Amino acid sequence: MQDMTPAPRPWRGFLPAFAAALTACGGGSATSAPAPAPAAVAASAPAPSNKWALVWSDEFDGSAGTVPNAAHWNYDLGNAENSGWGNHEHQYYTANARNAQLDGAGMLVITAEKAANPGPCWNGAPCGYTSARIHTSNKVNFTYGKVEARMKLPSGQGIWPAFWSLGQTGQWPASGEIDIMEFIGKTPNATYGTAHGTGYSGAQGIGKPRDFGGPVADDFHTYTIVKRVNEIIWYVDGTEYHRLTPASLPAGSPWVFEKPFFVILNLAIGGDWPGAPDATTVLPARMLVDWVRIYKEN
Repeated sequence: MQDMTPAPRPWRGFLPAFAAALTACGGGSATSAPAPAPAAVAASAPAPSNKWALVWSDEFDGSAGTVPNAAHWNYDLGNAENSGWGNHEHQYYTANARNAQLDGAGMLVITAEKAANPGPCWNGAPCGYTSARIHTSNKVNFTYGKVEARMKLPSGQGIWPAFWSLGQTGQWPASGEIDIMEFIGKTPNATYGTAHGTGYSGAQGIGKPRDFGGPVADDFHTYTIVKRVNEIIWYVDGTEYHRLTPASLPAGSPWVFEKPFFVILNLAIGGDWPGAPDATTVLPARMLVDWVRIYKEN
């Protein structure tokens, strides 16, 4: 990042320790020392041109079994420590390579699997699963531009993969949340794009489904947002399906998106929205990420 200027359902990202200035990983985990200032992907809003220049990417090109690049990615950890991530989720997030590693063929693989008591869940019982949630807070962020990932998602009851972003500063929901892609196994033919802010958070988030007309998990797809001043646009495979402007918000609600955001990738199991896994759920479940890219608009 050097030399750069660079629907309705429960809240996707619970951040109980989110302070006025975020200096830890999204999810409220504490750190022992302040993190360095993140490189900004875009310092000011470009004029709309639909001409794009790549300013950052992770192509996940590395040896099989290696973990995500620490220069780009942090880990969120636990479950009970973060109140089930605000959604009564069933997985315990780890930094173990079993849950997030490169496959040696240009893919990041986030794996959710059954586990024997990896740590406590929000309800006091041992969590039954492990998975991973990684993010770029205080390492890579974007204010404006195009942000996208090419991914192949797992399917099954209780499966909940997501590609999303949170405002680098502020307390949720005033910090803002942009869900670039969410998928739940009980609606196998659709993904969802949603925005959250003060007055339109949680179940009142402003979102739309994107109907694929067949199982989402059958193939790779590219999930994108374009973020400009007073505008966010969602795409799947280059086709727009949702657009948000200040005029879209409930009366009196603030537009909270003119600030840097960071990127999050995770694979949750269970929760208020997808429901618990059942006997039909195939585990391990694997979320494949071919690449994540951020562009500025010329």
